[in-house]
Amino acid sequence: MSSNSVNHPHQKPILVLLAGRTFPEIRKTDGDFDDWIAQGLGEQNAVTRMDAREVEALPSPAEIAGVVVSGSHAMVTEHLPWSERLAQWLKSCVDANVPVLGICYGHQVLAHACGGVVDYHPDGIEIGSHRIQITEAAQQDLLFAQMPGEFPAQLVHSQSVRKLPAGAVLLASGEHEAHQAYRVGNCAWGVQFHPEFSSQAMKKYIQLLEQKLISENCDVQALNSAVVDTPDSAELLRRFAEICNRK
Repeated sequence: MSSNSVNHPHQKPILVLLAGRTFPEIRKTDGDFDDWIAQGLGEQNAVTRMDAREVEALPSPAEIAGVVVSGSHAMVTEHLPWSERLAQWLKSCVDANVPVLGICYGHQVLAHACGGVVDYHPDGIEIGSHRIQITEAAQQDLLFAQMPGEFPAQLVHSQSVRKLPAGAVLLASGEHEAHQAYRVGNCAWGVQFHPEFSSQAMKKYIQLLEQKLISENCDVQALNSAVVDTPDSAELLRRFAEICNRK
């Protein structure tokens, strides 16, 4: 596996799988998706990092304690070869009951892998800090049970899971996006929002996407001023690590 793994003898690693990277301007000062995810999982965990776009073969599901799939600036509907390989591999993880957490692009490619439908959201981009509401089913869910009924989260996406996979359990919704979180199988979750994002990273995304947002008639100033810290959302990463370590 990757040389970026942390040495924890006798402990299977949690795989942090990059589906893309953040903007270079952010990476220079704040780090990248895999840094933020690994930090959120907790330094006490064995973590291996790989770039799904660059590796020829992903590890056997039996070799890992769980996997977190990052966001990306790519689109699932492009059906890029690496993304389709990733989808097949994620389905094998679901079938093997290996814990999966898909974030944004990861959320969408997991849904695609399991028979859901991904496409552009008809109302355009969703960006900034927005309120998420959990469903009744989430109150009995292994990952979401301790979440408050409503919490803020950081979001930036143009595509969405337009139709959940058959048998998937809806766990959270928002005003713009109906499918903010779901579970497939026993322990595979997709979240459209970014539990790994800081409010600082969110503000930088709004700044860097300003021209696109203006072209979509978004009020950039209002979006920026509405950005808040999202500690409840961030807790999902720590809780996911606990689930992986119990397996």
